[in-house]
Amino acid sequence: MASEPAGSTIDPSEAAHFGRMAADWWDPNGSSAMLHKMNPVRLAYIRDRIDQHWGLDECDLRPLAGRRAADVGCGAGLLAEPLARLGAEVAAVDAAPENITAARAHALGQGLEIDYRVGGVESLDGPYDLVTCLEVLEHVADPSGFIAGLARILAHDGLLVLSTPNRTSMSRLMLIVIGEGIGRIPRGTHDWDKFLTPEETCALMRHAGLEIVDCTGLAWGPASGFHLSDSKSLDYFVTAKRA
Repeated sequence: MASEPAGSTIDPSEAAHFGRMAADWWDPNGSSAMLHKMNPVRLAYIRDRIDQHWGLDECDLRPLAGRRAADVGCGAGLLAEPLARLGAEVAAVDAAPENITAARAHALGQGLEIDYRVGGVESLDGPYDLVTCLEVLEHVADPSGFIAGLARILAHDGLLVLSTPNRTSMSRLMLIVIGEGIGRIPRGTHDWDKFLTPEETCALMRHAGLEIVDCTGLAWGPASGFHLSDSKSLDYFVTAKRA
């Protein structure tokens, strides 16, 4: 892989790792099975946040019509496609060229127009009304610079929704010991030392000129699967706007 431009927050080894997963990204039983299980909860959370932020009708099937959205670290489009179906004009970026190739092919098959780009947040100009970045922060080379980049492309009245694992014994057990040890998550996907606590993430956001709107946990249970929770010990969402 070519070297990254100066100031890039991309970790080339992480991009290469996820590029190797591109071929079966859309297989709900493949290496991205966990993301498929998380996606309905992620979408429900995002829908609730945008409805509250802009005072939208919760029954509107295209609440993002007329708005621009950017999905940063989009993989093969698991979130970008639903955002497009909600009416947004979507730009989606990923550091792995293999993921973007898979994303473009899948969107074409779905009849969706999405502006897919290879690169990092640095390749987006903005402003975007909605910026999403789910399960990406823990994979970048410079979290502070990365969040500053997200803030840079956010519109004045825009909304940023981010999710990432917490750095706890629970996340180590569930994502690495079990997930990578006996589950479907490929080994080496997570580096527990790069996980950030909610307090650390929120501090970086405030430093970037953002105001925290909400912080909600994403939990898992054997009976309920993934669900929103007051517990942030496994994973969590942070929603922010310009301060």
